[in-house]
Amino acid sequence: MADRPTRRTFRAALQPGAAIILPGVANALAARIVADCGFTAAYVTGAGIANTHLGIPDNGLVTLTELVDHVAAIRDVFPGPLMVDADTGFGNALNMRRTIRMLERAGADAIQIEDQVFPKRCGHFEGKQVVPASEMVGKIKAAVDARTDPDLMIVARTDAIAIEGFAAAMDRIAAFREAGADIGFVEAPTTPKQIAEIARLPWPQIVNIVIGGKTPELPNDKLKELGFAGVLYANAVLQAAVLGMQRALSHLKQNGRMGNADNLLASFAERQRLVDIGAFQEMERKYS
Repeated sequence: MADRPTRRTFRAALQPGAAIILPGVANALAARIVADCGFTAAYVTGAGIANTHLGIPDNGLVTLTELVDHVAAIRDVFPGPLMVDADTGFGNALNMRRTIRMLERAGADAIQIEDQVFPKRCGHFEGKQVVPASEMVGKIKAAVDARTDPDLMIVARTDAIAIEGFAAAMDRIAAFREAGADIGFVEAPTTPKQIAEIARLPWPQIVNIVIGGKTPELPNDKLKELGFAGVLYANAVLQAAVLGMQRALSHLKQNGRMGNADNLLASFAERQRLVDIGAFQEMERKYS
C-alpha cells in the first residue's frame, strides 16, 4: 500500500515541538469517535487490542494477523494518520520484515517497534526485559529495508530505563537513530527531568502518557515547549470506556432497568450517527 497521502502529511507534521496528541484506539468504533472529536491522528494500541479483543493483559499474546485485521478495519473508517503499535515485531529481524510489509499494506502510516524480549509486557508493568541493543539495531535496519513507501515512519522504542537505567536507554535510542529510525520513543520516564532530557534529543521524539502509569502527565503546552513531536494517550479511550460500561451496568443491576439514563448512555440516534448510518442508507437506495 505505497504512496499514502496520510504518510506524507504525518511525516511533515510529526516534528519537534508539535506535540500532536494521538489517542489510543483499539477498534474502528473508537477510531470514529476520535475523529468525531476532532483529533487528526490516532494510535492503534496493542494493549487496547489485548484488553478488548481477548480480555487479557498486555502481555504479548496478540498475534500479527489479529493486529493486521484491526489496523485494516480502523484504516477503513479513520481518515487521518495512524501510528501502529507492533510490539517487538513478532520475532526476529526476518519476522520484522514481514510485520512491516503486512502493516504497511493494512494502512499504517507509522509503525512502532520496541526492544523488549518476546513476548513483551506493557511498558508500565514491572518485570520487563530487553534484548541486546545490537539485536534491536538489526531489527530496525530490517524494518527500514522492508518498507516500500519511504514516507512510512519507523518509530523505535526502548524500555531500557526500568532495566538498565536512564543513561543506557538514551544510549540505545541514539543507536536506534543511527540504524535508521525516524522517531524515538523512550518509554516510561519517571520524572519531569527525564522527560525534558528526552525532548532535547535532536530528532523527533514521542512520550506516552498512561494515566496511573509511571510517567507524570505534563500539560500539552509544556510538552510543546520541551520539544516533543507526539504525545500518546494510549489507554485513555479504553479507560474511559471501561468506566462508562461499569457505571451503566451497575445502574442496570441495581435498578433492573435503564430508565432515564441519559447521563449514562449515548442516545440511539447518536450511536447511529457515529457509525455513519446515513451513508449506508444512501448506498442501499443507490443499489436497490
